Amino acid sequence: MSTENITEKLAPINNICLIILAFTAATWILIYTKSILMPYVIALFISMVAATVAETLRRKWKVPYTLGLILSFIAFLSVVTLAVLFITNSIESFVQGADIYSERLDDAVDWFILQAQSHGIKLNAQFINDTIDKLPLFTVAKSVGGTVMSISTNFMLITLFVIFIAMSKATEETPAIVSNIQKQISFYLLIKISVSFLAAFCTWIVLYALKAELATMLAIVTFVLNFIPNIGPLIASALPLPILFLQYGFDWHILLAVLLLATIHFIIGNILETKWLGAGMDLDPIIVLACLIFWSLVWGVMGALLAVPLTAIIKIALSRSKTTRPFADLLAGKYPSK
Repeated sequence: MSTENITEKLAPINNICLIILAFTAATWILIYTKSILMPYVIALFISMVAATVAETLRRKWKVPYTLGLILSFIAFLSVVTLAVLFITNSIESFVQGADIYSERLDDAVDWFILQAQSHGIKLNAQFINDTIDKLPLFTVAKSVGGTVMSISTNFMLITLFVIFIAMSKATEETPAIVSNIQKQISFYLLIKISVSFLAAFCTWIVLYALKAELATMLAIVTFVLNFIPNIGPLIASALPLPILFLQYGFDWHILLAVLLLATIHFIIGNILETKWLGAGMDLDPIIVLACLIFWSLVWGVMGALLAVPLTAIIKIALSRSKTTRPFADLLAGKYPSK
């Protein structure tokens, strides 16, 4: 067998090995540069949305493009500042009421033990109470406050990136591929922001009507979690239940909250969002789940929030080359067997 034939047969294996090595190297770079690259990516997405909003204002109401960008950035800064203030105040009130929540938790545990014993289930009450007392509930609350402050610190870096990106867009002509990416991603993000705000607002109305504590913070968390496909709305629906349980015990408040929140997320996620997004990012649901896991492992919670737009950008980039187009088709769910 000649050397050329051997090389030709080994070419697919070599290509697979090179792809694995390139994927491993890219993953390592993403993890190593997380502290800088992640704020830059967030700033890039903010710039895309702001540019789309500014262009819409210019086309419909003749607002100058630069003024539209400035108004978009001011609106974004205002919303984020208010969200941070609401979350900080909610956490402070939660920590200040630590003793009250601790008593309610003990009462809830005692009620659960009595209910179990009334049905013939024997439980070690002392062991359960000791385990509950050791739960780091308030440590977690304080760590969430630290995370909010960390996000606020990174927000300054994000703002700087946004300014530089906006300045570069004003002086450079946008390539076709970049324009295509901006159009698709900004459309997705604008729809996602709209449905997430609607879900958060409806959640706040339900919790406020039930006089649930931390209603505002839970609504803000719902807005954020709604960006995580499939899993986020489920978590958002379940988050208020422990708060309501500590307030009222297991009664009609929890049952009504479960019914209303599940209905809200079902209508918004499966009807409104599907109708407004249409084909969406043209990503296979299984691929979306796999990418959600990957980006969560690489960039944590923020990776989960950005999983869909980041994967969509990769898909668009791969579809531009004939060599990498099969990988783009794979992300879209167009398997060779079909």
